[in-house]
Amino acid sequence: MERVDVAIVGGGPAGTAAAHAAASNGADAVVFEKGVPRADRERLGPDSTDAAGILDYWVDIMDIHPDEFDDGIVLQTLDRAEFVGPNESVTLRSTGIDASYEHFGYTFFRAGFDDWMRERAEDAGAEYRIKASVKGVETDLDATGDDPRHILTTGAGDLIGADYLILADGPQRTVTNRVLDTFLPDGQKASERLASPKANHIAYQEYRRFPKEVFEEVQHAIKFWWGVMPGHTAYPWVFPNDNHVCRVGLTMPIGLDIDAIEDRGEYALLHPEDERIPQGKTYIRRLLEWQYGDEYDIDTDFPLVEDRGKRNGTETYPISSTQPIESPVDAGIAVTGGAMGATSAFHEGGDHVAVRTGAIAGELAADGDLSTYNDEWRDAIGDEVLRNVTFADLVRGYGPADWDKTFKMTNDMLGDGGLGSLNKKVTAGLSGMKVLYKYKKRKRSFRKKDYVQLTADEYVY
Repeated sequence: MERVDVAIVGGGPAGTAAAHAAASNGADAVVFEKGVPRADRERLGPDSTDAAGILDYWVDIMDIHPDEFDDGIVLQTLDRAEFVGPNESVTLRSTGIDASYEHFGYTFFRAGFDDWMRERAEDAGAEYRIKASVKGVETDLDATGDDPRHILTTGAGDLIGADYLILADGPQRTVTNRVLDTFLPDGQKASERLASPKANHIAYQEYRRFPKEVFEEVQHAIKFWWGVMPGHTAYPWVFPNDNHVCRVGLTMPIGLDIDAIEDRGEYALLHPEDERIPQGKTYIRRLLEWQYGDEYDIDTDFPLVEDRGKRNGTETYPISSTQPIESPVDAGIAVTGGAMGATSAFHEGGDHVAVRTGAIAGELAADGDLSTYNDEWRDAIGDEVLRNVTFADLVRGYGPADWDKTFKMTNDMLGDGGLGSLNKKVTAGLSGMKVLYKYKKRKRSFRKKDYVQLTADEYVY
């Protein structure tokens, strides 16, 4: 049986960050990645998906500056985020959080980023094994001497013993759920508590080449539409890439029932003839027709770019819940990245969280003690997670009119220092104080009852 110090399941940002940190601190670290193809990647790699991008303060959370990347990874620098409702919109040119990065954020080439992260880990001394799926993990908490605490079985039947196990297999938690099941009380299963239809959203996006003049309008913005499709934190988007290509996509809950939706006629992307929730590609087509169909032919002027993304210019993927899980650290196990949750339901971003949690886990494993992992990821990303959880709960049940009201109020509060009426600003201030009060009240409640969906004290050893 092969022996390593740290075994890492999953070769995405969390796994490679963990491998880099572990190897940099002297540990023998191995990443096990099953490997999937992408149209825009020459070799097999993780089941990665282009995300919205990285905001300015996320650069500090991730602790990797884009100046470190190889050429071609950063696609666009951003100067704003546009939020569009059915009738109102608001543009934000600052995240409002102190950050060292000079721009609002950036979009990037995810497959290239994954390859860079892999090479960075390998340069530090870690090993990255492709076509190496993990079929099972056995843990012996009584292991002593040279006996490994964890034994992994690969798809090829190989056995690998490890002292520490880092789970970084993404929001589907293929391996993570089976491992956590062994530490939950009889009758409880992580695979049921964290089941994808309950804990996750589904996302779909297409790579479309935009007309030059349209691309120039959105080149430095990430753009979201709210209140135009039903579902809690369901929204379409446009994110700029390079060479006039944008990613046009959406996120929505899994298993939404159209018959349970009130005021169906108020949603711009629902049509009267819909008997069920439309497919992602139907939503995207309707969005493009709605925004640009009066001036352009969508098929001709916004063609699919079939050599990008996972396959034929499209991607479908799960997004993990905003509520994270804690790890069974007493067993020498850390759950990181998408597998632990903590993705934002509002800007579809999780790479910064993945990199940071992976790095924390890798460094602690190399030092021979994971006991502080849950505390350390809370210190590093707790404020970010708490904001996301609070906002997601605050807008639960919002309909189109609620989003319009919110965007109008935000615009009134932002103002321009000009000639807006005093009464208008007072009204906006009162509405804003109500929203702020609700936000702070919910935030306090989450601090009291905690914002994780599986806590460390629930594990049984």
